[in-house]
Amino acid sequence: MGLEEEIREIEEEIAETPYNKSTEAHIGRLKSKLAQKKEKLEQQQSSGSSGPGYAVEKHGDATVALVGFPSVGKSTLLNALTNADSEVGEYEFTTLDVNPGMLQYNGANIQILDVPGLIEGAAEGRGDGQAVLSVVRTADLVVFMLDVFEIDQYARLREELYRNKVRVDTEPPRISIRRKGKDGLSVTASVDLDLDEGTIKEVLRENGFVNADVTIGEQVDIDRLIDGVMDNREYLPSIVAVNKADLIDPDYLPTVEENLRDHDIDPDEAVFISAEEEKGLDALKAELWDALGLIRVYMDKPGRGVDYDEPLVLRRGDTVGDACRKLGGEFEDRFRFARVSGPSAKHDEQQVGTDHELADEDVLRIVRRK
Repeated sequence: MGLEEEIREIEEEIAETPYNKSTEAHIGRLKSKLAQKKEKLEQQQSSGSSGPGYAVEKHGDATVALVGFPSVGKSTLLNALTNADSEVGEYEFTTLDVNPGMLQYNGANIQILDVPGLIEGAAEGRGDGQAVLSVVRTADLVVFMLDVFEIDQYARLREELYRNKVRVDTEPPRISIRRKGKDGLSVTASVDLDLDEGTIKEVLRENGFVNADVTIGEQVDIDRLIDGVMDNREYLPSIVAVNKADLIDPDYLPTVEENLRDHDIDPDEAVFISAEEEKGLDALKAELWDALGLIRVYMDKPGRGVDYDEPLVLRRGDTVGDACRKLGGEFEDRFRFARVSGPSAKHDEQQVGTDHELADEDVLRIVRRK
């Protein structure tokens, strides 16, 4: 029996098994086994692939993946946002390779990847789906690009990403596993778990843990427990861009908004654009900036003043130490102290150390040892 057939049989058994407390451990074991089989199948397909793949070298301050079904307008959007030249057509699979472009915004270089249009079954390899999805896993942000008349695409796209170990808009489960030499499995939780200890241990054993101390810091279901145990998922933020907004009749707009709400998307948080007409792109750029958590820090350079033209681009929560590491060289090696003016400072020219957290549009001067 091949792996694909084994996977189908396990999926059928899961679907046919009623979920209750008496079957919980059994289902947990089946789902763990299913995850392991899928992992093995993916490795086999990757090693046996003779195609060129879709490896894209990351450049710039951040990378964004445009995710959508064929002909939703990703290539048109890429061309409108960046200096790329992606082929555009009205037929499926126009984009046969990953096309990168660079968006320059607020002094940052944001790499935009137009990946081949996803199709259902991508996680199983249809249409080079796994290669496409592997590119998405390396991004810093996912942009779900939807056709305004096909909002239901959103659920299908999320499902394909989920099946390829991409978790959007959620944090990794707070699960810690420490292997030990003996004494079996010990489970400690800081909350009153709905899953019983037997189920948790079944999942752990199925994943090769025989002797270990396990700490769980949140309420988890079986799927999230498996995510934490396997520890090979990517957790990415996302935004939604609704394309072809110029074609919406005003009377149809409430229907679009209701369709978005049906998928737990706040219409006020979705960005309505027309890639063809280049409308709504300023709002989209601002949303990309915010979702990526980028900030600008203006360097005060001795003898030259503050450089407002080419800011140092960092991430929200970064510190003076992070700024030194990005600048590299003597800034990190010979750091003495820094002076900060702006939103993060208590007063102008505040003297700070490497642990000071910077904010957008701070002015930073680094004083080095001689």
